[in-house]
Amino acid sequence: MARRATPEVNAGSMADIAFLLLIFFLVTTTIEKDSGIGRQLPPKEPPTDEQVKIKEKNLFIVNVNREDQLLVEEKLMDLKDLRQAAIDFLDNGGAPAGSPEYCDYCKGSRNPESSDNPDKAVISVQNDRLTSYKMYIAVQNELVAAYNYLRDRESQRLYGWKFTEMTKDLDEGKIKGEVAKEQLQEKLQTIQKLFPQKLSEAEPKKSGS
Repeated sequence: MARRATPEVNAGSMADIAFLLLIFFLVTTTIEKDSGIGRQLPPKEPPTDEQVKIKEKNLFIVNVNREDQLLVEEKLMDLKDLRQAAIDFLDNGGAPAGSPEYCDYCKGSRNPESSDNPDKAVISVQNDRLTSYKMYIAVQNELVAAYNYLRDRESQRLYGWKFTEMTKDLDEGKIKGEVAKEQLQEKLQTIQKLFPQKLSEAEPKKSGS
């Protein structure tokens, strides 16, 4: 009795289907972009004997220990109070009237023992190696929010709009026309110069004078 031949499976059509599915997923799949913290690192420079020293009163030290405790100027502080403390420091305007460092737009307490002006004010963030990433991000967010608050205030005073909103519109392509973009960028840069974001994670070199 002759053995019946086993029917062969046509694998060619299945390969075509698999290829079409691959093309479909490549075309339709979207890859989300991870958002991070924007920081511009300084250019690498050779070490020098003379380093720029910062007056102690112009330095705002934020320290996060391994237990995620927040120490600001060596005093324990709740995270919810950090933003206002940073605003008070940046907006202090402690330089005396008539001096080259006097800040005529600052609205702080003008404490002579705190920062002279926003351009001199530096916030130093120091983290322990065991600080949680969640706490690290939370601290960064509060400090950036302090800068944004002050920039929004000044842009509202000078131009009638908020710095953060117009920056977002520019980034999202909502501002049309090259001239309009250039004019807006110039105004945004003006606001940034009033309150330059000086966040450092390096060990500061302090000067008592």
